[in-house]
Amino acid sequence: MTPPSEPTKRAYQSTEQRQSATIEAVVHLCSKQDPSTLTTTRIADEVGMSQGALFKHFPNKSSLWESVAGWVAGQLTDQVFGIADRHEQADQALEAMFLAHIGFIARHPGIPRLMLGELQKPGNQPAKRIVRQTLALYRQKIVALLNLGIEQKCITPTIDTEAAAVLYIGAIQGLVVQAMVGGDIASIEQTAPRIFKLFSASFRESAHDPKE
Repeated sequence: MTPPSEPTKRAYQSTEQRQSATIEAVVHLCSKQDPSTLTTTRIADEVGMSQGALFKHFPNKSSLWESVAGWVAGQLTDQVFGIADRHEQADQALEAMFLAHIGFIARHPGIPRLMLGELQKPGNQPAKRIVRQTLALYRQKIVALLNLGIEQKCITPTIDTEAAAVLYIGAIQGLVVQAMVGGDIASIEQTAPRIFKLFSASFRESAHDPKE
C-alpha cells in the first residue's frame, strides 16, 4: 500500500519544482527586458501557468522578487566562494573567484539587471535587503582573502584592503555594465583575465619587495 504521506510529498515536490521554474523564468526574462517592466502575467506565460496559479506559489510580486534575490544570492556565493575555497593561496583564490563570478554572469545575463534594479528601488524591500547583504558578504570575503594573502606574503602588507575590495567589485560591475551597453555579455569571459591582471599588478608587484 502507498503510505498516507506519499501524495503530500508529491504535491510538495510539484510546488517546489514550480517555484524553481518560476525563479529561473524571472532570471531568464530579466536578460531580455528591464526587470521593472516585468509583469506577473508575462512571468506566468513564460512558465506555462495561469496568473492565479502563480500567486498560489508566491502570494505577491514582492515575495517572488524576494525568492529570486535569495536564489541569486545563494547560487552566487555557493559557486563563487566554493571556487575560491579550493585554493590555498589567497592571490590564486581571488583570481579564481573573480573569473568564476564573471562566468556566472555570462551564464545568467539577467542577474546584473535584476540586482541593479533592486538597489535603485526606494524603500527597503526584502529583495533589496538580500542584494545589499550579499554585496556586504562579498566584500567581507575579499577583505578576508586579502588579509590572508598578507599573512602568506603573496600580497603587499601596505594594501588598503577595504579600498581594494571596492575596486575588485567595481571592476566586475564595470566590465558587466560595458558588456551590457555593447550588447555582448558573452565577451566578458574573454576580457576578465586581463582586467584582473591589471587589478592584481600592484599588490603582487611589491609583495616581495626586498626593501620591506
